[in-house]
Amino acid sequence: MTEETRKSSYPLASRAEDGHNTEIKVGNTLIGSSTFTVMAGPCAVESKDQLKSIAERVHESGVNILRGGAYKPRTSPYSFQGLEEEGLGYLGEIARPLGMGVITEIMDARDIPKFVDHVDILQVGARNMQNFTLLKELGKIRKPILLKRGMGSTLEELLGAAEYILKGGNKEVILCERGIRTFETATRATLDLSAVPVLKKMTHLPVIVDPSHAAGRSDIVPALALAACAVGADGIIVEVHDNPSKALCDGSQALSPEVFKTLVSKLKEMSPLVSKQFN
Repeated sequence: MTEETRKSSYPLASRAEDGHNTEIKVGNTLIGSSTFTVMAGPCAVESKDQLKSIAERVHESGVNILRGGAYKPRTSPYSFQGLEEEGLGYLGEIARPLGMGVITEIMDARDIPKFVDHVDILQVGARNMQNFTLLKELGKIRKPILLKRGMGSTLEELLGAAEYILKGGNKEVILCERGIRTFETATRATLDLSAVPVLKKMTHLPVIVDPSHAAGRSDIVPALALAACAVGADGIIVEVHDNPSKALCDGSQALSPEVFKTLVSKLKEMSPLVSKQFN
């Protein structure tokens, strides 16, 4: 397949000859080529008090976008599925007074009206990267979409999925590398850091990294986050929990607020070295 043929399958996502990079503004936070943005918070919204405690700690570290799962896609139907609409309300209620934006995952196009009042960035998880019905509907709204790479998807397939959203008229798409499935079992997934510089050559869209889901273990998340910054990512989305051992979802990969604060400090030092402004 020639480069021209590849571009024809995702013309809107493809990098233009002039080198233009898309930058997306969420409140006072700019996500794109000149900045390094951190999105952080718990895997799942477990209660109002839990979310408030974590949000305050994350914000104190200098982070302006709160992540938290209200609707949780779980491998087992018996696992905690999130607080759903109640959790959405908590996200907006707690983030707004702190001046933080909100990102959370959407799984069903029918839920879009519930999300738009509470959420600044709608996340499409790896399992739904090729849920084309959902992608088409997200193309009709005017909210930023964070699109995660499927665990067995190529970069061209990721850009093809982004094209569905862009074709609908929504130009604010953020790509996310979150690890792919390989034969290795030492980590939950294999973080494909090479995807970042490769995507930067293929597309004008912002590219961030999720080291938490790739690692599946908190002890190596900081190293992967720093590596993401080093290879030119536009930011990271990372899980933070005030009591990881008691978390109802993915506690093994969540950072404590103390470890997270140290990581942010290092990222602030590293960002200028790769011509990025931390925000």
